[in-house]
Amino acid sequence: MTVTATPGVDTPTLGLAGKRVVVAGGSKGIGRAMALAFAAAGADVSICARGEAALADVRERIAALGVRAHSGSCDLGDATAIDAYVASAAEALGGIDVLVNNATGYGMTNDEDGWAKSIGVDLMGAVRTSRAALPWLRKGTGACILHTVSISAFYASPRSAPYAAIKAAVSHYAMSQALELAPEGIRVNAIAPGSVDFEDGLWDRRRTEDPELYQRTLATIPFGRFGRPEDIANAALFLCSPLAAWVTGQTLSVDGGQILT
Repeated sequence: MTVTATPGVDTPTLGLAGKRVVVAGGSKGIGRAMALAFAAAGADVSICARGEAALADVRERIAALGVRAHSGSCDLGDATAIDAYVASAAEALGGIDVLVNNATGYGMTNDEDGWAKSIGVDLMGAVRTSRAALPWLRKGTGACILHTVSISAFYASPRSAPYAAIKAAVSHYAMSQALELAPEGIRVNAIAPGSVDFEDGLWDRRRTEDPELYQRTLATIPFGRFGRPEDIANAALFLCSPLAAWVTGQTLSVDGGQILT
């Protein structure tokens, strides 16, 4: 991040060097970009997901940036697995300063399976991971939690009712958490990506499986392109940095203006 200095005014920096960051759901796409961005900013990073091969690749890339790297295979729909992973991450990093809840079960279909995936991973995964990390967050200074939601949380979505409704619930949960934890100096925010395209991601698959929907969605983005994972990661760095020390209980849309259309 480059900041132009103004005479007589302190020049801000990200201030993330040495922070201990846990990214739950960090093996690909947005989570991967977040993990690597935090590491590039000097933070020690732990990631979890279910796929061992992808985790190993990202862990190696984090370590190559000269910071502590840790990963653990974890089903974020499993409360016991979450507790075990968070404890191992805290031990490996020497504590936790930043928790990013980024996982999704992609519960799109309006049936029992769709609702179970969204509730179990997107909502309860965030609740349980937050609860498991709080003892360590409380020991630090400037601690924060960031939830990844979606701009789907802001409007009706007949194609993905469970996903949209539960992302809205997580956004609301962030506000309640923020109010609860503010007296302890712990900030809580959410980030709402628009349509983000990355290899083997939802929109990458729709490019070939449903090209009409892909093009129709692209036409709704004023900037004329799908988002990139790095677009979301850069905003996440800000929200988790001291530059956002007076920001809590907010959901920031990062969508190239998509929600305006």
